[in-house]
Amino acid sequence: MNLLKSFISLLALINPVGAIPFFLSLTTDMSSSEKAGTIRIASISVFCVIAVTALLGQQIIAFFGISVGSLEVGGGIIMLLMAINMLNAQVGNTRSTPEERHEAEMKNSIAVVPLAIPLLTGPGSISTVIVYSASVAHWYDRLGLVVIGGVLAGLCFGALMLAEPIARWVGRTGINIGTRLMGLMLSALAVEFIVNGLKALLPSLK
Repeated sequence: MNLLKSFISLLALINPVGAIPFFLSLTTDMSSSEKAGTIRIASISVFCVIAVTALLGQQIIAFFGISVGSLEVGGGIIMLLMAINMLNAQVGNTRSTPEERHEAEMKNSIAVVPLAIPLLTGPGSISTVIVYSASVAHWYDRLGLVVIGGVLAGLCFGALMLAEPIARWVGRTGINIGTRLMGLMLSALAVEFIVNGLKALLPSLK
C-alpha cells in the first residue's frame, strides 16, 4: 500500500477547503465557542470514520461478500462522479443531496451530520479506505491509514478554524480553483481504481 497515494486520494476526496463555504453557511448564527465545538466534534468524527473503516474494512467487505475488485470499480465510479462535480466546483449529490443540505440548515448541531458525514467523509472516502485496508496482508499495516486519518482530521480542524480568513483571502474563486485541482487529481485516481478493479475481476485484461 502506497501511503502517499492513499493520503493524496483521501485529501482530494475530503477536500477540507472545499467544505468551507458550506460550513460558513451553516454556522452563520453560531457564536465563536459554538463554532469551535462544532469543528472539534466534526474533526474527531472524521478521524473515527477513517480509523474504524481502516481497521475493520476487510471484515466489512467479507461480511457482505464483496470482492476487493468489485469495490474498487464501484468506489472508482463514485470517485469519478465526485471528481466531475469538483471540476465544476460543485458539492454534488454523491456527498449530500439538496434536501439534506436544507435539513442541515434547520439543525442546531451539524458537526457529525452532515458536516463530518457525508460532506467530509462520504461514500467515496469510505470505500477508498476499505479498498486500501483490504489490500494489506496484516492488520498492523493498516495503522498507516489510521495515522493518515489523524492527519486529515487535523487538516479539517485547521481549515475550518481558519474558514473565515481563508474565505476572505482566497475568495470563492480561489476555493473553486483549489476544488477543481483536487477534482483533476481525483479523476486520475478514480480511473486507476476502476482499471485495477476490472483487472482483478477480469484476469484476461492483464
